[in-house]
Amino acid sequence: MVNHQTIGDGALHLSPEDLAELRRNLCEQRDPARRPAAPGRAPVPLSASTRMVLADVRAALQRIDEGRYGICHLCRRPVGRDRLMVVEQARYCARCRHVREPGR
Repeated sequence: MVNHQTIGDGALHLSPEDLAELRRNLCEQRDPARRPAAPGRAPVPLSASTRMVLADVRAALQRIDEGRYGICHLCRRPVGRDRLMVVEQARYCARCRHVREPGR
């Protein structure tokens, strides 16, 4: 039997293994500045878009810690497992993403 994380009244379709994998992936993305620069080169400054993605990644890790990960910020329904496996830091379900983030 597969255990799923439950949040509120509904089950989030993430097994503990899924959640652990997502946490590992987010942690790898979280701190690119900690990666060593190429020998003899200074670290490349982070672009504004990279800083925004990093903020989203850190926020996703915080939601995992607080037990709020995988719940849509708009409709409060679970974000689909397939979406989270592609966009680990997703804040919105696929339906609400089109409302909240048009053109993406």
